Amino acid sequence: MPHLALRLLASHESVKNGRTLGWKSRAHYWRKHGDGQGHGAEVCRFRRRSSDCGAASRTAGRHRSRNRVRGRALPSVRRRRQKADEVGRLFSAITADLGRVDILVSNAGRSQAGKFEDLTDEMWQGDFDLKVFAAIRFARLAFPGMKGRRWGRIINILNIGAKAPGPGSAPTTVMRSAGMALTKVLAGEGAPYNVLVNCLMTGLIVSDQWVRRHRSVAPQQPFDEFLAEQAKAQRLPMGRFGTAEEFANMACFLASDAASYISGTAINVDGARSPVV
Repeated sequence: MPHLALRLLASHESVKNGRTLGWKSRAHYWRKHGDGQGHGAEVCRFRRRSSDCGAASRTAGRHRSRNRVRGRALPSVRRRRQKADEVGRLFSAITADLGRVDILVSNAGRSQAGKFEDLTDEMWQGDFDLKVFAAIRFARLAFPGMKGRRWGRIINILNIGAKAPGPGSAPTTVMRSAGMALTKVLAGEGAPYNVLVNCLMTGLIVSDQWVRRHRSVAPQQPFDEFLAEQAKAQRLPMGRFGTAEEFANMACFLASDAASYISGTAINVDGARSPVV
């Protein structure tokens, strides 16, 4: 079972004149733990309009075509575990290649849930390492530089289960709640240094996970019809799934100078699905 799956990075130069959002120079997006087909991938695609992007992934090979921007090859690194020394080496390699890290986006895409009595210590520990400790370790490496430059953004991508966990939703919702607490701690410590830390709480977003589910359970059915049925079965208030681009819009807003007084928040991007604000 992989403990580390994907990180996406981006760097850009600040060009505020004529732009809707004022991007900080040499900002790097990091995306963790997904398969490169969902939320974080769309954030990176959005940013590529003015950015360099690279990936470090459990499926690194599939991203090679994406890792060349403005004629420059960027690192694609495969990782299986979240050990501290491996995280440190990856961080060092990326900063050596691309420079400083101003923006860190953490996203653990895997969801593991089951009945409480069926969960083993190994399941709890594995989910903690994947979703909480990975975010801690990378934030610990990026945070000092952000404070020293008096500019930084950390965005932790969680889900609405962190605010309203249901039965049978552990260990994922427990770890998401821990991620929300981590976000608040970092926001308070980063505020005096203009390091803004927020989290985004996802609802149901169209991603490659849903593409794979469609292929496994209803391959003959058009994908749009499959999603429509799923939205109805899930009783989604807006009657549809969200798109990765809609999610990326909010992430990129939080990473920009347009969100310069927003920190310590947990913003639902879920089409009103969460029962709490």
